[in-house]
Amino acid sequence: MASETVALGDLTVNRMGFGAMRVCGPDVWGPPEDRVAAHQVLRRAIELGVNFLDTADSYGPYVDEELIAEALHPYPKGLVIGTKGGLLRPNRHAWDPNGRPGHLRSAVDGSLKRLKLECIDLYQLHAPDPKVPFTESVGALAQMQRAGKIRHLGLSNVSLAQLEEARRIAPIVSVQNRYNLEDRSSDGVLAACEKFGIAFLPWFPLGAGACLKSAKVKKIAARLEASAAQVALAWLLARSKAMLPIPGTASVAHLEENLRAAAIRLSAEDLAALG
Repeated sequence: MASETVALGDLTVNRMGFGAMRVCGPDVWGPPEDRVAAHQVLRRAIELGVNFLDTADSYGPYVDEELIAEALHPYPKGLVIGTKGGLLRPNRHAWDPNGRPGHLRSAVDGSLKRLKLECIDLYQLHAPDPKVPFTESVGALAQMQRAGKIRHLGLSNVSLAQLEEARRIAPIVSVQNRYNLEDRSSDGVLAACEKFGIAFLPWFPLGAGACLKSAKVKKIAARLEASAAQVALAWLLARSKAMLPIPGTASVAHLEENLRAAAIRLSAEDLAALG
């Protein structure tokens, strides 16, 4: 992997992380069909230089955090694990916000137990809950940070106004919003992250495959003898120094392909063509 890094508060991680949600079962629900294979993917990511893992208590639910602990605990030095809370999974197709302070406090404790940690490196509010004042949700997590259970706080699926509101409550070191070549609706949030030294974690980095169908991406990929996915990920890395892509997969081969994107350098002409 290329050696570029990004800061998460006082922590430094390589600029290509791993989103672990896909090692769960289908629809990010239940355990994987092959638990050993899931462990192999997680271990291979670390072998290849990944030192940031993204997960959430809603992945499984709970399964993803358990898999990470099974595969990697005791954790290698320098590994940073970010998890999230604030979404419930009553069934495999539901992602229901729950930003109540009591729930978030319980969620933090649950993640600590499953991940076998005394303090979570990065804890992100998974999504604002329209039924709960945003300041109450962030305030609850700030309280858990002061209690020593969280090292750094992050946000996910937030607007620029919500980011600004959260920053008035506690230091925010990361934002995880949907972002890719085809969906740049969070450009304003990304610009704020650049300004304030906040890492930006783009979820859906390949746009559920939409980016891979682009004629422009395919043309550049052919010239570079790379895959379309690698070009789309390389574009994210080139787009901003604040960017911390976390592509996920349940395949070792796909993992290795994704991580090779860190070595691709797009030319000024390539970047202009991609817009």
